[in-house]
Amino acid sequence: MKKSFIASLLMGVVLSTPLSLQAQTVLKLSHNQNRSHPVHSALTYMAKQAKTLSDGELIIRIYPDAQLGKQRESLELVQKGALAMAKSNAAELEAFSKPYGVYNMPYLFDNIDHYHKVLESTIGEKILQSSKEKGFIGLAYLDAGARSFYAKKPIKNPLDLKSLKVRVQPSQTAVAMVKDLGGNPTPLDYGELYTALQQGVVDAAENNIPSYTLSRHSEVAKYFSEDEHTMVPDVLVISTDIWNKLSEKNQKVLKKAAKEATLKMRELWKKSEATQKAEAIKQGVEFITVDKAPFKQAVTPMYEAMQKNDPETYKVIEEIKNMN
Repeated sequence: MKKSFIASLLMGVVLSTPLSLQAQTVLKLSHNQNRSHPVHSALTYMAKQAKTLSDGELIIRIYPDAQLGKQRESLELVQKGALAMAKSNAAELEAFSKPYGVYNMPYLFDNIDHYHKVLESTIGEKILQSSKEKGFIGLAYLDAGARSFYAKKPIKNPLDLKSLKVRVQPSQTAVAMVKDLGGNPTPLDYGELYTALQQGVVDAAENNIPSYTLSRHSEVAKYFSEDEHTMVPDVLVISTDIWNKLSEKNQKVLKKAAKEATLKMRELWKKSEATQKAEAIKQGVEFITVDKAPFKQAVTPMYEAMQKNDPETYKVIEEIKNMN
């Protein structure tokens, strides 16, 4: 029934022109978060801005809660031009376009300001454009904070991760990081994670604070270790085919609205992170401040391997590190 529902939503031409005095372009956008998540609020803001800036010509219809399929499924639909837009993230996009992989390197950013500076730089823009020939283009980055480990026991240093089954995103870099830290990386769909933690299929996971609490993982994993190993941005993408069919005016409008959503997302994220952390503490979650030095030392082989095997990407890493 779900497949039938998705098919019915996707039927028809993505770019439609109603029989009215004013032609409209309708774009469908999929994301996997619920309506209370800041991602949904930021994308809703973008849709309103796009409609206003285009004088009602550009309409974005948002489908949250993975209504149009899981995140990877939505991305594949975007590649085919069957879906206009989707929210993904750099960890998943690495499998489709290699340059996104730099964001998955652990302990790359010194702080949130360094992270934002890189996203706004020519490096950040080049990475968004790198997937053009892969079927989609990055429109904008959406803040997703820092990712940290959470589990049913405290994780204070890499030794505490030894042999733990840790859920990771489908990213080679994420898998390598957990291996170097001594854990057992276990790729698993995000929607299955609550049950997997509850039933002991995995022992730990890693994500940002709002995702941890709003997905109710805080109910089954009461220890959140703030090692902040990665700052992996969410990425709003559009089908290359759909983008090329848009008028030049609507391309400019959509890019502007997406950039405005980026700034809105930072504001929403900061508030959400503070609110959700306070709520988790009330529910008995213990937040653990860790010494990051041993974690950083443990993943040194990842950078050494990149320098040896992929010097071109390593140069980008060095540029990023020198940007702070």
